[in-house]
Amino acid sequence: MYSSDACPVYSPFFGAMGVAASICLTCLGASYGTAKAGVGVMHSGILRPDQVIKNSIPVILSGVLGIYGVIVSIMIINDLKAEHHIFKGFIQLGAGLSVGIAGLAAGFSLGIVGDAGARACVQQPRLYVGMVMILIFAEVLAIYGLIVALLLLSSARQVSC
Repeated sequence: MYSSDACPVYSPFFGAMGVAASICLTCLGASYGTAKAGVGVMHSGILRPDQVIKNSIPVILSGVLGIYGVIVSIMIINDLKAEHHIFKGFIQLGAGLSVGIAGLAAGFSLGIVGDAGARACVQQPRLYVGMVMILIFAEVLAIYGLIVALLLLSSARQVSC
């Protein structure tokens, strides 16, 4: 196996850690958002069972966060190889952390807003549009992380050993 200062044998490790950070952190955010918002949806279903499907939008949006992590993980995995430039490994780690931490933050906000919003919409149905707007802004946080990760990965495509 070839090894130099620019392509040490341990450099694929950083890309693999980017994959792990991407999928683990986004799924952690998705699971927290789903669990927290799901509690609010079920609680609101006690008083208004007809609005359970309508109030489940936060749960659906939370599930999308995991997809962002899968997209970045697949892109990193397709670019991993034994002879790996250290720059590319660090870029892949940064991309994984970018989408992972943004997905975790978005999951926290989706869960908290979804829980409170579903409970509030039972008492005052006119709050529904406001809740959906806040959920959209919370979801955009994860999209920002995805965009940054995609830009990082596209910048490292040309580097090779």
